[in-house]
Amino acid sequence: MNRFTTTTESESVVAAERAAIWAVITDPVLLPQLTPLLTSIETDEDLWRWSMIKLKVLGVGIQPTFTERMRFTEGSRIDYTHEPPAGSSEYTGAEGWYVLEDVADGTHLSIRLTLHVELPLSRLASPAVTGLMNLTLQRTGDRFVTNLLRHLGADEVPGSRVVR
Repeated sequence: MNRFTTTTESESVVAAERAAIWAVITDPVLLPQLTPLLTSIETDEDLWRWSMIKLKVLGVGIQPTFTERMRFTEGSRIDYTHEPPAGSSEYTGAEGWYVLEDVADGTHLSIRLTLHVELPLSRLASPAVTGLMNLTLQRTGDRFVTNLLRHLGADEVPGSRVVR
């Protein structure tokens, strides 16, 4: 097994109140409805178990499920760290944060996500695997933003989206 990792950051200004966006990104029932590939989130206080659809990566089928310790700073920040239950093995995990700040046009939303997956593939497959991971994260993020805006009945402030 080899570990493959990728990181993405994005930011945008959404023409909506911070409290409305906060309500969405802290709702474990609503998030899977708005996020492609995500099927469910089970919660146990600040431990959230994220389950995704079955994916194929270079012919290897995986169905990612991973547990994250969620740390909430009410209304403004979420930090998450991969924390599998004791005695278990999870082959996928995430680390990162969401930050919300009030701005003149609405709410500045920043997201950082580092995703890792362990696969029975050679390290030589790294460029192909990470390329596929990057493309999947970008498409999923784009669809999430579209679904979030639709759910909020809001617009994205033109020219405010930055993806790294």
